Amino acid sequence: MSKTNVTRRGVLRTGAVAGAGLALPTYLSAAGHEGFTNAPTGGTVTLGFNVPQTGPYADEGADELRAYELAVEHLNGGGDGGMMGTFSSKALKGNGILGKKVEYVTGDTQTKSDAARASAKSMIEKDGAVMITGGSSSGVAVAVQALCQEAGIIFMAGLTHSNDTTGKDKRANGFRHFFNSYMSGAALAPVLAANYGTDRKAYHLTADYNWGYTTEEAVKSSTEAMGWETVAAVKTPLTQTDFSSYIAPVLQSGADTLVLNHYGGNMVNSLTNAVQFGLRDKQVNGKDFQIIVPLYSRLMAKGAGANVKGIFGSTNWHWSLQDEGSKAFVKSFGTKYGFPPSQAAHTCYVQTLLYADAVERAGSFAPCAVVEALEGFEFDGLGNGKTLYRAEDHQCFKDVLVVKGKENPTSEFDLLEIVEVTPVDQVTYAPDHPQFSGGALGTCNNGA
Repeated sequence: MSKTNVTRRGVLRTGAVAGAGLALPTYLSAAGHEGFTNAPTGGTVTLGFNVPQTGPYADEGADELRAYELAVEHLNGGGDGGMMGTFSSKALKGNGILGKKVEYVTGDTQTKSDAARASAKSMIEKDGAVMITGGSSSGVAVAVQALCQEAGIIFMAGLTHSNDTTGKDKRANGFRHFFNSYMSGAALAPVLAANYGTDRKAYHLTADYNWGYTTEEAVKSSTEAMGWETVAAVKTPLTQTDFSSYIAPVLQSGADTLVLNHYGGNMVNSLTNAVQFGLRDKQVNGKDFQIIVPLYSRLMAKGAGANVKGIFGSTNWHWSLQDEGSKAFVKSFGTKYGFPPSQAAHTCYVQTLLYADAVERAGSFAPCAVVEALEGFEFDGLGNGKTLYRAEDHQCFKDVLVVKGKENPTSEFDLLEIVEVTPVDQVTYAPDHPQFSGGALGTCNNGA
């Protein structure tokens, strides 16, 4: 059973106020302090960190958990405060959230939707988590986001890049700071045209789940618009570890470019196989064969080693950024753990601060009050420049980084170089863009 300090009378009272047509902001209503799922009553508040601790994205999950623990430390007044000092909002004081000490529980998504829902459900019903965050898979994010909507819990997505998360599967109780497939395509296409020309034949290998589908669609759309031809698009199982059988047909296809719509361990293995088959040493159609990785991470680059040299991709954030927020986060994370954070760590840390800040500004943990505080919220100081949480779909809009595998890295962490910071205007799209159609945000749910 969920821990809900709620009475039916309280729910009815809230409904009566709404029915009377009073235009009070949510945070000024009775529901601001009672009448919602897992309303904190003592001196603590519990957050649920749901990350892959096993499976193909376990490296990302481990870094996410480190970031969450650092965020909790900072929210409770420990450490150097990290990005709380650079965040444009000054609502956070280092005394927990609304004066309540922040505690947390963790779950293992295993990068499986069913397992992720089960662990999130347990954290909500058994541990009393008032907010769920995390994940390194869009399939997981979509599944857990839907669960949180039903339960009346806020979901602050972790690493999820599929258009669907804030497209056809968006929910009023869900928010995504991470960028998406459309943004990767829009940022990458001009760089690819400048470096490889507008006459290319591309072969896609795509992870067989919703992230892979939307990334393939976004990259195909953006590259075909500039003149490239897509000669094949082949789906690969998420559980695949040896991609040799998928690489061999590429050589017979007439393609001169391979697009790896793979992430985590999948990308490390498929890129390694592609290099072993000698693709990067070949000439096809009178051109040097090229490989592209639309979504990069430092952890993937480390896993793939020298194979990433010269390969273009995009990323949500990188530890080498020199804005004050990024420098503060890298310093805090590096001091605590001894190495720089990944983009997964960054987005999870930021999501935790954004949730806490929204609660402080709303003066309530009630999900609908938090939704109201986050919708249309503009902020700065958390990396990537000025950022907007768009009200229409709960997607963050900010600059996007195009990166390339570094030719001469100076350390095991210095593997990617930023080749372009794509302005937010170039990656912004209409809420009803075809790649995001088919869903409805709906209304917020306080649960209980």
